[in-house]
Amino acid sequence: MEKFIELLTQMNPFDLVQVVFWGLAGAISFYFSIGNARVWTSISSGFFLIFLSQAYGINPWSHYQKLTAFHYIIGTIAIMTITHGFLEYYIFCRTFEISGDKLIVYLSTLFVLVAAGAFLVINPTPSPNTIRNFKIVENAVWVFLCAINLEIIRKIYAAIKDSDIAKGFIAFGIVFVCILVWRGADLYLQIYQWDRDWQDIITLMTEESTDIADYMVRVQFAQEVNRYAGLLSGISVGGTFIYLYNLLK
Repeated sequence: MEKFIELLTQMNPFDLVQVVFWGLAGAISFYFSIGNARVWTSISSGFFLIFLSQAYGINPWSHYQKLTAFHYIIGTIAIMTITHGFLEYYIFCRTFEISGDKLIVYLSTLFVLVAAGAFLVINPTPSPNTIRNFKIVENAVWVFLCAINLEIIRKIYAAIKDSDIAKGFIAFGIVFVCILVWRGADLYLQIYQWDRDWQDIITLMTEESTDIADYMVRVQFAQEVNRYAGLLSGISVGGTFIYLYNLLK
């Protein structure tokens, strides 16, 4: 507990607020998946997994490399689960068909998480470079699937725009715009090796200067975009699930 409190006090206020809102969204989404129709299960379960992936910042054992890598894998699985959920919802809007039941969704997600954990256990401890690669893959998948989800949400809204829940999908659209900008800014920094932690590692390993000093304006701009878009994504997703909960309870 002391270690947990120490981590909270050391966290950047922006990151702490973001984790709190993702925690709120995660709690509501988990309850939401239990208390509502099967068609919402994948969507809400995926958002709950996002909280688990974001929570590594307040995890007292986050210094274990395999656990850090697992958090990034959880984040990747989360957006894939969410995308599957929105595809299911779109199919439901068009055909009123629901495949499977809630237990299948939960067990399938759990199986993938266990398989990912086993993959990390049987492989060597990830180096800082390997962990960074996990994060790059996570961000790349998020950016691509967020763009796909925005199109799916547009189609869902067009199909149900006369219903009361249509406004909820407008809110989801805002959420994914924020996430796209947030993850996109982080991926931009990573591609050019301008993410600060990695930049320090490069300097220590090679003892050579890098080009970050030549582009500090755009680096700082991308860092600020990443910071504020991340905060807005947490606030917007928390607000969206509160709205949906009140709408559908």
